[in-house]
Amino acid sequence: VQLQAFGGGLVQPGGSLRLSCAASGRTFSTYAMGWFRQAPGKERGIVGAINYSGSSTYYVDSVKGRFTISKDDAKNVMYLQMNSLKPEDTAVYYCAAARIFDTGIGIPSRYDYWGQGTQVTVSS
Repeated sequence: VQLQAFGGGLVQPGGSLRLSCAASGRTFSTYAMGWFRQAPGKERGIVGAINYSGSSTYYVDSVKGRFTISKDDAKNVMYLQMNSLKPEDTAVYYCAAARIFDTGIGIPSRYDYWGQGTQVTVSS
């Protein structure tokens, strides 16, 4: 599966932004999908993930209540709705996919397919 993330940009603190991840292939609905981010000088870490059926999500503590992941199997697209953005959310955001059918969608090392990143900058 090939992935392409887009929707990044510059937003003020407290603002909102929605990222999209478009996937190729006819088996999108069989993949767990995740969002990751990498800030300057830091390692890439998971933001959140959604299981293949869309029935379960995982979020890192720092974004719980602010970020929402969803997917549209008909359009082969995953979304990351980001609200109440903070300067510390500034990073390059990546989407990824994996054939995960258990509860381990929050484990970064299990993701096999990656899209290119999209820059999110939160600044006044």
